[in-house]
Amino acid sequence: MQTRKWLLLLALASVVGLYFWLDLGQYLNLQTLKAQQQAIEAFRTDNPGLSIAVYFSAYVVMAALSLPGAALLTLAGGAVFGLLWGVVIVSFASSIGATLAFLISRFLLRDWVQQRFGQRLQAIDEGVKREGAFYLFTLRLVPVFPFFLVNLLSGLTGMKARTFYWVSQLGMLAGTVVYVNAGTQLAKIDSLSGILSPGILGSFVLLGIFPLLARKIVDIGRTNKVFSAWKRPRRFDRNLIVIGAGSAGLVTSYIAAAVKAKVTLVEKHRMGGDCLNTGCVPSKALIRSAKLLSHMARAKEFGIASARAEFDFATVMERVQSVIRTVEPHDSVARYTELGVEVLEGTAKIVSPWEVEITGHDGATQRLSTRSIVIATGARPFVPPIPGIQAVGYLTSDTLWNLRELPRRLVVLGGGPIGSEMTQAFARLGSQVTQVEMGPRLMIREDPEVSELVARRFAAEGISVLLNHRAKQFLIEDGERILVVEHAGGDLRIPFDAVLVAVGRAANLTGYGLEELGIPTGRTVETNEFLQTRYPNIYAAGDVAGPFQFTHTAAHQAWYAAVNALFAPFKKFKADYSVIPWSTFVEPEVARVGLNEQEAREKGIPCEVSVYHLDDLDRAIADGEAHGFIKVLTVPGKDRILGVTIVGEHAGDLIAEYVLAMKQGIGLNKILGTIHIYPTLAEANKYVAGVWKKAHAPQQLLAWVERFHAWRRG
Repeated sequence: MQTRKWLLLLALASVVGLYFWLDLGQYLNLQTLKAQQQAIEAFRTDNPGLSIAVYFSAYVVMAALSLPGAALLTLAGGAVFGLLWGVVIVSFASSIGATLAFLISRFLLRDWVQQRFGQRLQAIDEGVKREGAFYLFTLRLVPVFPFFLVNLLSGLTGMKARTFYWVSQLGMLAGTVVYVNAGTQLAKIDSLSGILSPGILGSFVLLGIFPLLARKIVDIGRTNKVFSAWKRPRRFDRNLIVIGAGSAGLVTSYIAAAVKAKVTLVEKHRMGGDCLNTGCVPSKALIRSAKLLSHMARAKEFGIASARAEFDFATVMERVQSVIRTVEPHDSVARYTELGVEVLEGTAKIVSPWEVEITGHDGATQRLSTRSIVIATGARPFVPPIPGIQAVGYLTSDTLWNLRELPRRLVVLGGGPIGSEMTQAFARLGSQVTQVEMGPRLMIREDPEVSELVARRFAAEGISVLLNHRAKQFLIEDGERILVVEHAGGDLRIPFDAVLVAVGRAANLTGYGLEELGIPTGRTVETNEFLQTRYPNIYAAGDVAGPFQFTHTAAHQAWYAAVNALFAPFKKFKADYSVIPWSTFVEPEVARVGLNEQEAREKGIPCEVSVYHLDDLDRAIADGEAHGFIKVLTVPGKDRILGVTIVGEHAGDLIAEYVLAMKQGIGLNKILGTIHIYPTLAEANKYVAGVWKKAHAPQQLLAWVERFHAWRRG
C-alpha cells in the first residue's frame, strides 16, 4: 500500500511539475483563447468527436490535479460547443475530475490524517454521515469557495464517493451554466473577473444560503408540527422545571439558579438520588471498611507479627448510613433552597410540552407552566427474568444497604464494576462469595490484562469467580436456596444464603408522561447532540439519557442541558464526550480515560503503547502496593494521548492528570517536563512519559553527540 502511494504521489508530482516547467498555463488565459477561437472552432467543425474527447479529457485532468485554469476551460466550452453541449460536457467533466481529486486525497492522505486526528475526525465523519451531502451541496452552489479545496478536504472524510459525485454534479450546475453562457459571448468579455459581477456573486451567495434558510424553515415547520397538538401558555410560571434530584438534576437546577432563572426541582424519593443513597457514597464507605480488614490480614507484609479486628457487620452498615447522613446536607432541600432553587417533594408528570403536574406526598396537586423541562430521572438496577428469582428473594445495589446480618454464602451475579466492587468488599468482610459472569472475563470493557490482574487478586482472596457461566434457574430445596448455572461442562448447583443482582441498570422511563407525549425511548430517552428530545424545549440528562451511567458524566451533561434549556435558540452547545474518565474501586483499583487497546483494535485506530509497571515505583514499594501498571496510548510518532489505563493503588486519583492533559491538548513531553513530588504515586505518570520518550530517542543524533563527546575528551 505504501509503495503504491509513493508511486502515485511521484506520478502526480511529475505531471504537475511538467505543467509548470513547460509553462502550460500561458495558454490558459483569456487573450490566447480569444486569439485562437476561430482555429479551435474550425478544428471542432472538422473533428467533432475528437474535439469533445480532447476537451473532456483535458478538463478531467485539470480538475483531478487541481491545476489552475478550470474557469478558462469552462469559458472555452461555451465558446466552442455552445450553451447546451457546453453545459453537458463541462458538467460531467468537472464532476468526474472533482471525484478523482476526492479519491486521490482519500488514498494519499486519509490514513495519515486518521492517525494524527483520529478522534476528532471520527466526530466529523459522524456529522458528514448525517448531513454531509447537504453542506457539500451548499458549498457547491457558491463559486466563492475554492472547489479544489472542497474536493481535497471532502476526501479526508468518510463521505461515499458516489454521494460526492452526484451532489457535486447537481451543486455545480448553476455555476457551470453561468460560465458556459459567458463563454458563448466570449468577444464581449474583457476579463475573468467581469463574469462574476457583484450582482451575480450576490445571487450565488443567496443561492448558497437558500438551502440553509430552507432547512431552518423546515426545522421550524417540524417543530411547529410537533407542538401543533398542544396549546402554548401565554406566559410561563417557571423558566425551567427539573424532574429528578440526582446528580444531573441537582447540577442542572444549581446552574439555572446561578444564572438567576426561576427553576423548580421535583424529587419523589430522596435528594441526592442513587449516588448519595444507594450508589457511590455507601459503596465507597463499605469498601473502605473492607479495605481496613484486608490490611490487617496482610499485617506481616508491614513488619507486624499479627493484627486482628473484631467487628460487627451491623455496625459497619450503620457506619455506611452515618457517612450518607454526613454527606446528605450537600444535596439537601435546605441547601438548594438557599441557592435559589424551589424544591418540591413529590411525583412529576409532564402533561404538555410546557406543563408539569406535581403530586405532593400529601396528595395535593399543582400544575406549573415552564419554558423548558429537563428529565433527570436516573436509573434503577436491572433484574433479569431468571426462573425462580422472585421466590428466593434477591438483593440489588438499591436494597443491599438494608442488610444488618452478613450473608455466610453470597452469590453475586455480574462481573461489571458494581458486581466486582461488592464481591471483593463482602469477601473481605467474611462472606464466602461466588461471582457468576456469563462473559469470558471480568470487567469486559477493560483490556484483558486488567481483567486478569483483578481476577488473580480475587482468587488470592478466596473468591470463587465463575466465568462463562450463565444463571439458569433459582430453586429452593429442603429450605436451602440454590442457583443452577450452565456452562460448557454442564449444569452446576451453587447453594447460597443471599444473592446480589448486579448485571446492569435500566433507565427510569415510565410514569413521567413520556409515553403520552410520544417522546421516543429505547433503553434510554432518545436525544440529539444538544440533549433535546422530540420536543426542542424538553431535554434529558444523566442515566436516563445515557450513553454513560456515571455520576460525573451526569453532572457533565447537566451543564449542557441547563445552558441549552435556558438560552436556546440564541445559543446551544453540543454535548462533548471526547474525554470521559471512569474508575472501578476494586483492589487493584482500575481507572481509564479515552481509548484502551481493545477499543483501538476494534475501531481500527493506529496507536503506540507505552507501559510503566508500578512494581518499579519507590512509593508503591514503600507502601506495599507494588503492583499494577500505567498504559498510555499515543498517536504513532507523536506524544498526543489517545487514552490511558491505570491499574494500581489510587488509580482513580492518578488518572486526573491525564484527563486534564487530553482535554487541554497536553502531550507526554510536557508531562515529562513537569516536576512531580518524590516519593509519590503520581511520579508514575512522569515515568511512563519517560518510557515513551526513550522509545522515541533520536538515535542518529545521539550517535553524533557521542562522537562529539569523544572528540572533546581528546
